Amino acid sequence: MKNKIPDNTITRDIKDLAAPTGNIYETTVILAQRANQIALAEKKDLNHRLEEFRNERDTMEETFENREQIEISKHFESLPKPGLVAISEFENGELSFRFAKADAKAE
Repeated sequence: MKNKIPDNTITRDIKDLAAPTGNIYETTVILAQRANQIALAEKKDLNHRLEEFRNERDTMEETFENREQIEISKHFESLPKPGLVAISEFENGELSFRFAKADAKAE
């Protein structure tokens, strides 16, 4: 994340967000899909980092956390929300998107 992304929601003008696509609903779909991509990538990274702490004998009842696990979890909790990252990327022109062709619907 190159740019400073706000860690809380800020007010944005809907017309500015809709300008690149010409439609606020299309913009919303683009942002939602990107936010899902970011969330899945973060979840995969978190699970990968926590996998090294997992024992074969660990069960849901007896999960022991150590300081490193807690620090990793705190790091991921402090990251900006995926929706905020997606909006920031969209506003900065870092997202590329394309629309399905109209004739693709007819097939």
